[in-house]
Amino acid sequence: MAKEKNTASSSHVFSPPEFTKEMKATHKILAPDIFPIHMELIKMIFNMYGYDLVVLKSRGKKVIDKGLEYIHNDMCYPAICTSGQQLYALSSGEYDPHKCALIQFQTGGGCRASNYIWLLRKALHNMGMDYVPVISLSFTGMEKASGFKITPMMIAKAMVAIIYGDMLMLLRNQVRPYEVNDGDCQRVMEKWFSELEKQFLHNKGLFGKAFRKNLEAIAKDFHEIPRKNEKKTRVGIVGEIYVKYSPFGNNGLEEFLDSQDCEYMVPGVLGFFQFMFDNKQTDYRLYGKSFKSAMISRAGTSLTNRIERTFVEVLSQYPEFVTPTCFENIRALGDKVIGRGVKMGEGWLLPAEVAELIEKGYNNVICAQPFGCLPNHVVGKGTIRVLREMYPNANICPIDYDAGASRVNQENRIKLMLALARDGESVEAESGVAQ
Repeated sequence: MAKEKNTASSSHVFSPPEFTKEMKATHKILAPDIFPIHMELIKMIFNMYGYDLVVLKSRGKKVIDKGLEYIHNDMCYPAICTSGQQLYALSSGEYDPHKCALIQFQTGGGCRASNYIWLLRKALHNMGMDYVPVISLSFTGMEKASGFKITPMMIAKAMVAIIYGDMLMLLRNQVRPYEVNDGDCQRVMEKWFSELEKQFLHNKGLFGKAFRKNLEAIAKDFHEIPRKNEKKTRVGIVGEIYVKYSPFGNNGLEEFLDSQDCEYMVPGVLGFFQFMFDNKQTDYRLYGKSFKSAMISRAGTSLTNRIERTFVEVLSQYPEFVTPTCFENIRALGDKVIGRGVKMGEGWLLPAEVAELIEKGYNNVICAQPFGCLPNHVVGKGTIRVLREMYPNANICPIDYDAGASRVNQENRIKLMLALARDGESVEAESGVAQ
C-alpha cells in the first residue's frame, strides 16, 4: 500500500512548462527593467534573433502590491519588484497570458536571488497560470528551456552592448546636469540606440577598430553638447545591483538627484561581470573549487580587461570627463577594505566602488541596498567605518529600500546628506577665498 501511495503522490508533482520552439513565433517574453539603458540594447538583440522581448516599465504601489500578493514580504525586495512587474503585466489585461513567457536574469550566487525562478512559478501556480513558461538566463546554466537558445553571437553582442551601455550611461550622467539645451543628451542617446541597432543587425561594431571607432564617436557627440560652466554637488551611487540601477527599485533615485541639482555617477555594469569572473578564480584559490572554471574565468577576465582598456583610452582623450578606474585598481582598493573571499551579493566590489568614487571626486556616496539583504549590509554598512578612516572627507549615506519603506524618509535622508555636502563645499570655498 505504501508503494501505491508514493506512486500516486508522485503523479501530482508539478512539472513546469518549457518555452518551446513554436513559442518563439507566438509569445512575448516579459522582462523586468533592471538596467534601463542597457536593457534597451539587450532588447534589440533579442528582437533581431526572433524573440519578442518586452522590457516592463510599470512602477508604483500597484506593482509592489501585486508582488506582495504572491511573494512573501520576507523575500528580498528585488524579488518583489521584478516579479511584481511581471505578475502585474500578466494581470493587467495588456497582454494575453496564454501568449506570454517570463524571463529572469540570474547570477546563480549564494543569496536568495537564486530562488527567484521557483518563487515566480509558485506565484503563477497560485494565480492559476501554470501554463506560463519561465526562462532562466544564467551564466551558471541553472536551468534550460528547450526552445530558448542563446547563440555565441548573441552572447558576443550582449557583452558588447553592456560596454556601449556603460559608455552612454557614464557620459549622459556627466553631461546632462550641465546641458544648455534641454534634451541634447537624450537626442544623442536615441541616435546611438538607432545606430547600434543597425550595426548589430549586420554584425558590425562588435570588435577591433569598428568597436573603438564607435566609442570614440559616442564620446565626441557628448563632448560637443554645449554645457554650462557651473559646479554641482557630486554624488556617487553604489549598492545591490538591482536597486543601484533600477528606477523602480530605488524609487527614482536618479530623478530625485536631478531635482536636487546634483551630478551623479553610477559605476558601470562591466565591473560586475569582471567581479564575477574574478570570483571563480577566488573560489579555486581559497576554497579548492573547479580549476576548469577558474581557467575559463581567467580568459573572461583577460577579454574584459582588454575591452576596458579601450574604453579608458578613448575617454582619456577628453579631460573634462571623469574616466573610470581599471578593474585591477578597483580590486586593489577593495583589498584595503575587506578580504577577496567576501563575495556574496556584491561582496568586496561594493566598498571598492565606494573608494573609487571618492578618489574620482564623488565624496558623497549613496549606498542603495534592499532592507534585510544580509550580504550587502555586511559589505555596505559594515565597511563604512573603515572607508571613513581611509577617506576622512567621505560623506557616505546608506539607504534601505523595501516594500514598506517610506519614500519621503529616504529622500529626507538624502537631503540631509546633500546639506552636509554643501556646507562642506561652502567652507572650502571660503577657505580658498581667504587664502
